[in-house]
Amino acid sequence: MAKWTAKHEAPEPLEGPVVATVTGGTILWFALFLVQLPFYGWFADRDLLWWVWCCAAGGVLGLIGLWYVRGREAALQRHAAERAEREAAEAAGPAGPAGPAE
Repeated sequence: MAKWTAKHEAPEPLEGPVVATVTGGTILWFALFLVQLPFYGWFADRDLLWWVWCCAAGGVLGLIGLWYVRGREAALQRHAAERAEREAAEAAGPAGPAGPAE
């Protein structure tokens, strides 16, 4: 079997409101968990308790994901600020901005 090679480059990843998306998903998982709690006995009678606990696990994992994407967003902003600062320093020329007089 021949090794597969791509015919074109992969597209850039889509950037969007990642923090808002993860927050919305986390809220949805916790809402589903809370909606199912009053029917806990019904789920238990039918051996469907995993539905309830799946929603709880989704909410907890969403909190972990929210922590992760907020850190990622902050790191991206720090990187962009450092890049802008570096480009501004390069644009100012080799002498750089005027410093304090000695």
